[in-house]
Amino acid sequence: MGRKTKNRRAKSAPVAYTLRSTPNWPLLALSILGMLLTAYLTWAKFTESAVQGCTVGGGCDVVLTSRWSTLLGLPTSMWGFLGYAALAAIAFVRREDQHRSWAWTVAVFGVCYSVYLTIVSLTVLHSTCPYCLTSLTLMSAILALVLAQGPFSVARRSWLGLAGRVAVAAVVILAAHAVYTAPQEEPTGPEDPKVRALAEHLKEKGVLFYGASWCPHCQEQKRLFGASAKRLPYVECNLAGPNAPQASACTQAGVDTYPTWFINGRRYAVGQVLSLAELANATGFPDAASFRAE
Repeated sequence: MGRKTKNRRAKSAPVAYTLRSTPNWPLLALSILGMLLTAYLTWAKFTESAVQGCTVGGGCDVVLTSRWSTLLGLPTSMWGFLGYAALAAIAFVRREDQHRSWAWTVAVFGVCYSVYLTIVSLTVLHSTCPYCLTSLTLMSAILALVLAQGPFSVARRSWLGLAGRVAVAAVVILAAHAVYTAPQEEPTGPEDPKVRALAEHLKEKGVLFYGASWCPHCQEQKRLFGASAKRLPYVECNLAGPNAPQASACTQAGVDTYPTWFINGRRYAVGQVLSLAELANATGFPDAASFRAE
């Protein structure tokens, strides 16, 4: 009969956690500022209201109406609001290790995502948005705050670590980028006979619709015609981006904002979208009354 061992596993001592006596007020203040900023942009997106300081067709307008302004059916600013709201909630977490680890994780992801959107605005849209840059500044300030409030040994011991957090953020951003840049299906038939008739009428009347491939308002204007958009008297002015030279035909016509319509020698809707009723009425479309009734 074997000897009974006298060595027994010592019971693990309970882990003592440091508790915060007060909320993280600086983190809460910065998070509330971020929530106010992104809530305003979200409200403007949902209500289709003009954003203060953003002129129609300007750089800010280009960014805030681009395909990068919406993700998975929701405004990108709303996702930012949720990030700031999470940080505001973390400010009240009392357990020090959880508080720092969670704040570090959200802040790292927020900065990475803001940097990604900034790079897109500069390299793809060739425009800048003061609101977006302000959000990047706020998120960077939050990350700097979390770092400065150290010690950070608890967060570093997390299974993710700095490299792991950045790697996860990169994967999520790549997935979001794939969604942002996914090809948008062009409207196909069947065409609405009435809308098709209006598009053909515009062409017969010598109307010209000047726009740019990157212009969100131009895309919205085309969407009003659905599958009949291909019949519009459209003139492409700029394929390379807002800062690239535009086509000579557009320059000679004096076009400097998109979309621009020329109807009977008169300029219409500079930087704005005309409804089907407005186009029908301005060109004397025989069945214009039917559009006004919609």
